Order: sequence, then C-alpha cells, then structure tokens
Amino acid sequence: MTATGHYLPDAQVLARLRVVDGEQAFEVLAPFAVDDGPTVLVDRGYVRPEPGSHVPPIPRPPEQTVTITARLRDSEPTAVGKEPFTRDGFPQVYSISTAQVSTLTGVPLAGSYLQLIEDQPGGLGPIGIPHLDAGPFLSYGIQWITFGILAPIGLGYFAYAELRARRRERREPPPADEPMTVEQKLADRYGRRR
Repeated sequence: MTATGHYLPDAQVLARLRVVDGEQAFEVLAPFAVDDGPTVLVDRGYVRPEPGSHVPPIPRPPEQTVTITARLRDSEPTAVGKEPFTRDGFPQVYSISTAQVSTLTGVPLAGSYLQLIEDQPGGLGPIGIPHLDAGPFLSYGIQWITFGILAPIGLGYFAYAELRARRRERREPPPADEPMTVEQKLADRYGRRR
C-alpha cells in the first residue's frame, strides 16, 4: 500500500518485548497523517535495546510530506493486564493496538496499521514478512486423515470377522456332553498320529 502525508514525530510510541530475527527489539510506532485521509499508525521498524532494556537513540522521522510504501496489518488485541508506561522519554506498550495507541497519544487513528517495507522515509530496521509454511503440521494432518479413513475400515473388518466366527460356530455340531479324554485333548491340541 502507498500513502502520501507526514509523520507526527511527537506522538511516537514503542512496542516492547518484540522479537525480530530471534533477538529482543523495540518496534517504533508513529502516527502518519495521510493527505486528505485518516491518520494511520505506522510501524517504522525496530531498534535493538541498550543494556537493561533501555531505549537507544531513535532518529526522528522526516517532518516534511513523504510517500511511503507499507504492508497493511490488522491491529493486535490489547495485552491484558499489561498497562502502558513511559520510560526513557517514550510511551511504551506491549502490543500494537491502534485503539490503545490512540488513547495514549490523543491522536485518532484508523483501525489497522502500516508496517514499512525496506528503504522507506522514516524507516528503521525492516521487519520481514512472517514465514508462512505448513511446517511439521502437514504430516501430522495427513496422519490424522489416514487414521480417520482406516479406523472405520478396521472397525468394519473386525465386525465382519466376528460375524463369520459366530456363523461358523452355529454350523458346527454342539460339543459332546461327555468330557474329552486326555488322548482326545492331546490329539486336538497337537494333531493325530498317522
């Protein structure tokens, strides 16, 4: 998505406890007033924290009118039980919730936010597109589908085998009332001599 307008650098907010490329990061959020349009929240990218989770120096976004290209992202739900706070001169939040950032900054924002792509005015460390693949879940899903197909077949086979055994028992003559002799038991068990 492309938008033309200007940043509101005095209303920047940091999203803390983010992970980018497997390491801790702050994502820098700034409102962007679109020319003849709404004000949207822009995720400028990330910066690495200084020791002690302190905020490093963050370059201000350009104040003149610029054109940016970004990915449109849905607002995240507000982190329950984690209130925003200010540290090192920046308001900090735990999720990119446009409603929460709007309340915190006093700037009315659109419902979604923009995530800058590489080499954009005001951009910082670019955040890549999430890696979407089937992962190990595809084979797991195939196993369950196979099980779902084979289970009724197996159940049908065992029901048929039970019916066959019962029919065979009905056709055979009933056992003799006299008890079997030892010789008969051995012959039945090990077979008869020839």
